[in-house]
Amino acid sequence: MLKLIWTLLACSPLWAATTMAQQHTYVLVHGAWGGGWSFKQTDSLLRAAGHVVYRPTLSGLGERVHLASADIDLDTHIEDVVNTILFENLHNVVLLGHSYGGMVVTGVADSLPGRIKQVIYLDAFVPEDGQSVATAHGTAQAGRELPAKDGLIHPFWAQEAQGFPKDVPQPAKTFSQPLALKNKRRLTLPTTYILTYEGDDAEKDAFAFFAKRARSYGWKVVNMQADHNPQMSMPDKLAILLEEVAGQQ
Repeated sequence: MLKLIWTLLACSPLWAATTMAQQHTYVLVHGAWGGGWSFKQTDSLLRAAGHVVYRPTLSGLGERVHLASADIDLDTHIEDVVNTILFENLHNVVLLGHSYGGMVVTGVADSLPGRIKQVIYLDAFVPEDGQSVATAHGTAQAGRELPAKDGLIHPFWAQEAQGFPKDVPQPAKTFSQPLALKNKRRLTLPTTYILTYEGDDAEKDAFAFFAKRARSYGWKVVNMQADHNPQMSMPDKLAILLEEVAGQQ
């Protein structure tokens, strides 16, 4: 019976179209205060289209909040993703970083350029060598102006009574530690910057500064009319865009 089902599926035009389409391996890296949970819907849509998806949660965040520590820094988060790629033995990875995740994926691409097929920055920081979240942009953004308590930056918008999943405190060192970039091969990787914006003028968006930096590197820049978290607010639209971007390389 099972053999018959597979035979019927193989003869289906829809099945044939799906299997003939280019399949990708995505590693989706969330932003500050968040977790892999924020990409759950986008993950499901990409998997339904036949792709392989990983959405690691960075140390001390999301479901790993019980490991939160003031000692966690940017290097820790870079190692989280590097080890996901190494221990899952991933190759030809489409590596995406959202918001603060741009800091992380830049470090990952610098460490493992041979495993990366393409890098995508989703409304994210694009740091240069020696820059941190605190110095990558000329004005206070992404919570850098928030005070730290016990080495953690607490999201005031996440209430204690709020159910899970929700944003949790971010280790302050992840914002203050400078990124050391050593491998110029990173800059040869196909890279796309997706700038999300609300309103009529994308150039007024807080992350337009980094989109401009991306253009200066010769990277492709795509504007997407959405809030800062399209992986939650419009995952269907984002999933389609990610397929399009990955398919163009």
